[in-house]
Amino acid sequence: MMYQIKSKMALLVSGLIVLVSCHGLEDLNENPNRIGSDNVDPNLLVPTVISGAAKNTLNLGFGDIAGVMQHTQKDGWSGGHNSYDWSNDSHSWNGYYSLLTNNKTLIEKAETDNLEFHIGVGLVMKAYIFGMITDLWGDAPYSEALRGDEGAEFFNAAFDNQKDIYTGILADLARANTLLSKSQSAYFSIQEDQDVLYGGEVSKWRKFANSLALRYYMRLSAKEPGLAEEGIRRLTSNAAQYPLILNASDDAAMSYVGNTGSDSWPTNTQFDNSPNGAYFRLKMAKTLVDALQELDDPRLAVWANKVEIPLVLDPGAPDGTDEIVDGERRISQDIVDAYEDIVGEPVDYDKEYIGLPTAMVLAGAYNLKTVGSLQGSANPHASQLNDIYRAASGPLLKARLLSAAEVHFILAEAALKGWVSGGPEGHYNEGIKQSLETWGVGDEYDDYIAGAAYGGLEDIMEQKWIASWSAATEAWFDYRRTGLPDLQVGVATKRDALPLRFYYHINEIDTNAENADAAIQKLEATEYKGEDTSNNSAWSKMWLLQGTGKPY
Repeated sequence: MMYQIKSKMALLVSGLIVLVSCHGLEDLNENPNRIGSDNVDPNLLVPTVISGAAKNTLNLGFGDIAGVMQHTQKDGWSGGHNSYDWSNDSHSWNGYYSLLTNNKTLIEKAETDNLEFHIGVGLVMKAYIFGMITDLWGDAPYSEALRGDEGAEFFNAAFDNQKDIYTGILADLARANTLLSKSQSAYFSIQEDQDVLYGGEVSKWRKFANSLALRYYMRLSAKEPGLAEEGIRRLTSNAAQYPLILNASDDAAMSYVGNTGSDSWPTNTQFDNSPNGAYFRLKMAKTLVDALQELDDPRLAVWANKVEIPLVLDPGAPDGTDEIVDGERRISQDIVDAYEDIVGEPVDYDKEYIGLPTAMVLAGAYNLKTVGSLQGSANPHASQLNDIYRAASGPLLKARLLSAAEVHFILAEAALKGWVSGGPEGHYNEGIKQSLETWGVGDEYDDYIAGAAYGGLEDIMEQKWIASWSAATEAWFDYRRTGLPDLQVGVATKRDALPLRFYYHINEIDTNAENADAAIQKLEATEYKGEDTSNNSAWSKMWLLQGTGKPY
């Protein structure tokens, strides 16, 4: 569904004073004209919080984390995407805390006015955003966060233990489930057009709350199996009390408007038509393309274009043969040999779909590319993203926060553990079906499942990884927990293993030194820490991973 942020709301929200950790401030200036919980309509904050969280999710899951999980690769300006060339100035959580500040105002005003729907929405979004923060970084300000307006003593917030943050998230989601349990007519002051996720449908928000809780119980399954089992058994034993997202029509997915660059799909060429723009330098990864081809997966055609000009080796041709014949580029063996010696990757002669290898050194020259700039531009000998990703908006261009496919794959894994009734195969099959429905190829389910039959945990995690296209951050979190799928790094990666977290940002370390240092000391370094001078490494383990033996 489309969202539209009215100018009135934009003016009001722009007046909010964002006090996140509020480091370096010695005095608190009071603004008598400040917009706060006492004088703002909570409906005007709902789209700000939802759209901000959704765009953050998409920018990770279709951005650098899609590179980590080898859904995509870039052939220009690719260090952070292909090679995990991150550091302590790469990723900041300030934007997340800014959203949480607005969300806190939303909840406070809704509580003052006894607006149970808005409280429920606020609690779900609070859980979602704090969940992303702790999933990405580890320990983080939580119980003392968002309190900068109470005085200078809250400017440098303590970092809560990661386990306590997860406990708080699950408590908020339980409360949201209760608040959102009434019939639609029992709620008032809902403005459907401001709810850019579900159009004010209370029952769908309730499903989102419980499905998010299901996600977090499974997130804790390796570290806290007893807690996870109890929570999953409870959520799945009473469908009336704990409804879940089981159909793609209930997915938590936000559409893009497409009116401006800021509300459009990030690889659109309507607002970025540079030949070196985001669309042209982003390619599907060979890892994913090969997996989809092996399964004869109909989603591949939805996500990628076929190769524009296939390569054909003519072994009997004279040296130096390089010509276009009937839409194909015909080349001699010496051309191939010279290319492979320099680039270090074999030529791919597939005539349909070709993905970019993981973290290769000369990605701009891949597969004998010679036309245009080698730094991030169209490659006629590799698959570009499908043309739909050039649009500013469209029916499939959504920021996906949580899907029915994910829920069914969680249930399949839980069934494999014996935590839910029935076997895993039914939920595995349904996860695939719901993903195919999401991408408009549901009518090919019967043929597809015949070649992708359930065989165990590896199959569940592979299909869940595939289904997380454009939402690869969740696949990253699954990989950390299970080591699946078994992805291999490329030759140009910063370390010889996939990263596990984001670095705490230098601004937090400099301005909240005591609390940040305490959190860093609790991280567990791994053999891939490399040149990082402290435990604040993307290859250190947060509490969630410590002692699990996963993923390495």
